[in-house]
Amino acid sequence: MFSDDLDKALATFVLANGAAATGAKVTIFFTFWGLNVIKKVSKPKVSKDIFGKMFGFMLPSHSGKLSLSKMSMFGAGDKMMRHIMNNKNIESLENLRQMAIDAGVEFIACQMSMDVMGVDKAELLDNVTIGGVATYMQRADEANVNLFI
Repeated sequence: MFSDDLDKALATFVLANGAAATGAKVTIFFTFWGLNVIKKVSKPKVSKDIFGKMFGFMLPSHSGKLSLSKMSMFGAGDKMMRHIMNNKNIESLENLRQMAIDAGVEFIACQMSMDVMGVDKAELLDNVTIGGVATYMQRADEANVNLFI
């Protein structure tokens, strides 16, 4: 998961939950902007350098702040999408993410991306493990399907 667009995150978790429901072992590797999808709402205060502070200021602070890849309309599109999903009894991104956790989907955060963007492990959901490109490549090599979103 490279993107932090709401619609792409929704697609990621719908696919992950569907695959997990079939009994498949599922891993989501979160890198760069995708790290925003797995940030805690209430994060502890952590020390950051100037670049980490800049990224923290410019990027969504958690999944509830994600915008649509198209037609975000300064946030109105995001709110409309969430409202329509709620009215149609479609699970929210946060519920889909929790369902994936409950189904045993493995979440791995990219260490290099965390370093570049100034993200501390304490800012991420508790069930997230940290890995690098070798971890990603090993999981991809074992997989029957590998998607890049």
